[in-house]
Amino acid sequence: MTHHEAPGRLNVGKPVAIIDVGSNSVRLVAYEGLTRSPTPIFNEKVLCGLGKGLATSGKLPKDSMEKALNALRRFRVLCETLGCDDVHMLATAAARDAKNGKEFLQAAEAAAGVKAELLSGAREAHLSALGVVSSIWRADGVVGDLGGGSLELIDVKGHKLGRGVTLPLGGLALADASGGSVEKAQRIARSAFAKAIPLERLRGRTFYAVGGTWRALGRLHMMQRNYPLHVMQNYVIPAEDAADFASLVERVSADQLIAIESVNSARRPLLAYGAVVLEELIRKAKPKEVVISANGVREGLLYERLKEPERHQDPLISGARELNILRSRSPQHGEDLCHWTDSFMRSLPFSETPDEKRLRHAACLLADIGWRAHPDYRGEQSINIIANADFTGVDHPGRAFLALTTAYRHMGLENDINPRFRSLLSARQLDRSRIIGAAMRVAYIISAAMPHILPRTPMKSLHGRRLVLTLPQELRDLANERLNNRLKQLARVIGDESEVKIV
Repeated sequence: MTHHEAPGRLNVGKPVAIIDVGSNSVRLVAYEGLTRSPTPIFNEKVLCGLGKGLATSGKLPKDSMEKALNALRRFRVLCETLGCDDVHMLATAAARDAKNGKEFLQAAEAAAGVKAELLSGAREAHLSALGVVSSIWRADGVVGDLGGGSLELIDVKGHKLGRGVTLPLGGLALADASGGSVEKAQRIARSAFAKAIPLERLRGRTFYAVGGTWRALGRLHMMQRNYPLHVMQNYVIPAEDAADFASLVERVSADQLIAIESVNSARRPLLAYGAVVLEELIRKAKPKEVVISANGVREGLLYERLKEPERHQDPLISGARELNILRSRSPQHGEDLCHWTDSFMRSLPFSETPDEKRLRHAACLLADIGWRAHPDYRGEQSINIIANADFTGVDHPGRAFLALTTAYRHMGLENDINPRFRSLLSARQLDRSRIIGAAMRVAYIISAAMPHILPRTPMKSLHGRRLVLTLPQELRDLANERLNNRLKQLARVIGDESEVKIV
């Protein structure tokens, strides 16, 4: 960024915090602001077990309530420390179903210093669905939010939501109702699913698994596969594979599972019951795949609070644009690069789908986020940032595409860049990643990552035979051997000859 250019600015407003009082845990998540791509700035969870024994006693345990109230007092101080006065507290199944739930909520409000919203089962399902809609591009299937006390199910298709239902199949509730018997838990789940209306339309579609226990199962599955990414959001498991893995978790002691140390010890006893619910659901509804969603009720509440135009923004582009503003030399250059490659891609003799175009635009916005690193490590740092970034609206092949494209932009096409990431891409995706990365290498050498240059230097493929980069007279001295070599490299990838034209 030059001293003549006004820096980009994130319009995130003030921080917002959500306190989630669940049946198994109490959690505080503070977000940078109310945006289409919310980024947590603080996240803390305390496993309290409020729903433990609730199915038989009808009451929240005293020791669990005290543990939860201590956590809420701490959360109140943390929110003050963060300068966050926009705080929402949500309470779910345990507080909803317990005889002493009202008494506990009054104490919880005094401890946290904020009014609690006690969610009905339908409201909880609705917010969970909004969390999935906000973070998974064009969701189509059924959302299942598994907590300690209940399971909420709701149909989603794009922005259209069905009517949610609540089943008493949360991990703590199921362990209590089954008396610790996995076989009895299976029968309870099977009976509950017999009349679950949202599951009737799930065959061949996607099941979106929300909740800490299912995230833990997904993490274990990921570790067993030695999967190249460690991001849980949008992790896909084929349905049959998910059912088989769930069956394994039911049979085997948790301590015998690979990478069990990645799961909190307090959550491990619930894994078998989460596995029971997942397996029975798959056997009953026959979805095509299970997709893990890290976003649920909390993110759904944030999404609900957005104005209608903001809700319809693309979360991937919003997240990429925020990183561009925070980390690039010139945020405007990333926008210029989107338009410059638009023209270039239209000139090529092969098609580009709308989904491919949005990934290319995201790649352009992310192309310069590693510039502060040493030149030898910019590609590697960019891969690490993009592969693990907390943005949504992109699946794992798309995330690998963005990481590899940026790496090719820094490291060139000759390097054997991250074979494990490449394994997530189709041949078409890998070819496009190389083409766009090579085009970026041309763009950066003529623009020096500064704005307003690329619009004056169009690049097009003429009839699929000659790649022509046009420079105006005042920029003619940019043409040199280095530029010609990069242009030739791009031309070879698309099957053209190359030419620099001065006008």
